[in-house]
Amino acid sequence: MAQWVRLCGLAEAPPVGRVMEAEVEGVAICLANLNGELSALDNVCPHRQGPLGQGWIEGEAVVCPWHSWAFNVKTGLAEFPAHERVELFPLRLEGGDVLVDIE
Repeated sequence: MAQWVRLCGLAEAPPVGRVMEAEVEGVAICLANLNGELSALDNVCPHRQGPLGQGWIEGEAVVCPWHSWAFNVKTGLAEFPAHERVELFPLRLEGGDVLVDIE
């Protein structure tokens, strides 16, 4: 069952081409803005637990600032190494708020 919670206000979301860290109910989230479309990913890189929300966007991927592992913002899949991934969280906009489903 979905558990939609407020992550931030839309005005607080990162500008186009940027990422930010956020936390809601103990869940660390990387909020990415790719070409005006927001995506919510697990903020923890599976390599060495680097904070993805402190990284940057290259192409369609968020790049970890620690060792440059890159994860597609739409699929969560790593560009390298193959088969690595981060969890994606369903996201929606509602009344000026950014909501994520953390269930």
